[in-house]
Amino acid sequence: MTRGTLHHVELRTADLGRAERAWGWLLGALGHEPFQRWEDGRSWRLGDLYVVLEAAPLDGAHDRRRAGLSHLAFHAGSAADVERLWQDAPANGWTRLYEDRHPFAGGPDHHAAFLEDGERFKVELVAD
Repeated sequence: MTRGTLHHVELRTADLGRAERAWGWLLGALGHEPFQRWEDGRSWRLGDLYVVLEAAPLDGAHDRRRAGLSHLAFHAGSAADVERLWQDAPANGWTRLYEDRHPFAGGPDHHAAFLEDGERFKVELVAD
């Protein structure tokens, strides 16, 4: 463990099955392994960090544009790795964001893919 690094991230979802399909694909493609499974949740681990999806106990929609978490950004490997994820994302429950500016939506020196799942959780996949 390294003091100050993230221990885990927990996301609440309105549709655990749909979220598990999308996030399971993405996290698996990034090297995370299934870690825990219980009635209302799932988790994937990479090193000391794990990501949790859990069924939300209250109704309501997530909106990344409101106060709160905007997105998660992952190191995603080479530019070719990022492009493969970009190409495969729609078939795995993700919508491409900023297609007109891909892969430089974050600026001319920042190669990344931006995706959004069915509940509007956004991820940024950053190339080395």
